[in-house]
Amino acid sequence: MLLYITHTTTYHYVPQVNTAQHMAHLLPRSDAAQTVQHAELHITPTPAATSTHVDVFGNNRTFFSLPVVHDTLSITAKSTVDTHFIPYPPEQALTTPAWENVREHFVYHSGAAWDAATEYVFASPYVQPHPDFAEYARASFIPARPVLEAACDLMTRIHQEFTYETASTDINTPALEALKSRKGVCQDFAHILIGCLRTQGLAARYVSGYLVTEVPEGQTRLIGSDASHAWVSVYVPDVLDDAAETAKTGALATHGQWFDLDPTNNRWGLSSPGIDYVTLAIGRDYADVSPVRGVIHGGASHTLEVAVTVQPASELMVTSGQTQSQSQLQSQGQTQTQSQGASQGQSQSQSEAR
Repeated sequence: MLLYITHTTTYHYVPQVNTAQHMAHLLPRSDAAQTVQHAELHITPTPAATSTHVDVFGNNRTFFSLPVVHDTLSITAKSTVDTHFIPYPPEQALTTPAWENVREHFVYHSGAAWDAATEYVFASPYVQPHPDFAEYARASFIPARPVLEAACDLMTRIHQEFTYETASTDINTPALEALKSRKGVCQDFAHILIGCLRTQGLAARYVSGYLVTEVPEGQTRLIGSDASHAWVSVYVPDVLDDAAETAKTGALATHGQWFDLDPTNNRWGLSSPGIDYVTLAIGRDYADVSPVRGVIHGGASHTLEVAVTVQPASELMVTSGQTQSQSQLQSQGQTQTQSQGASQGQSQSQSEAR
């Protein structure tokens, strides 16, 4: 699915900012589930210096400095992304290793090979370990249950038992608080799911991105009315090439696959929950993928405006076709009016000549 994304972030400062340095995660990454065809940032005021590089998690991170006085900062990211469907029959979740084997896989053993996914097992700034996470997860992680089946069951329970409530939390609301209140937004549900998975000894990471929203039939998409989204990836190690050895000892390979779980919408899939999702950045939690962060001198208070539009190419083609048709009709109407005017003028001239 070819998607066009526009993400505009605007800060208004009072009083003015004298100088600032910022870091942004607003340019999507290419991976197995998507190909970035084009991505660019437009920043106002114009930065004195700008650089983009790939961070430790594989994200595109942009740094820019503003050594000029300003009361408004506007950042617009425009991207074209082609998403891909990766088939994975749901019943295959039952063939994944038992979750206890996966937990043991991440336990340190002297001389054992290291799996890079291990870094996502430990605590992070927004997801600290707590017995309440383990208690909530326990109902899904029954003995010997396949790890992906257990993780999907946990995702579904969060979807069913929690209430999505806008403005019920903010970026600083601890995941534990959202767990207790049983309400929040996509960011809260992602942090809760990560907290629960990590208490079971599993590797889980935070994913920021976008989701194409459905437009009611007969209506057009409101530009800027969409929003960014967040979900989770859980890591499932592959079995050893010697399957008999895995069956005998429970040992797993130091490579595997990431499965994306969206508790807000109860959807999951290999590398992505679906072709209507776009991954922007991944990390241990929100702290690693914050869209914009920085240090400013001045600007004691500020207001923030965010406008996001995610449009399928097919939708733009229809809109373009309608616009072209309207333009042709207007042109025909003008031509017809001019023709009538000219004809009336000729008739009048001929009448006067008589």
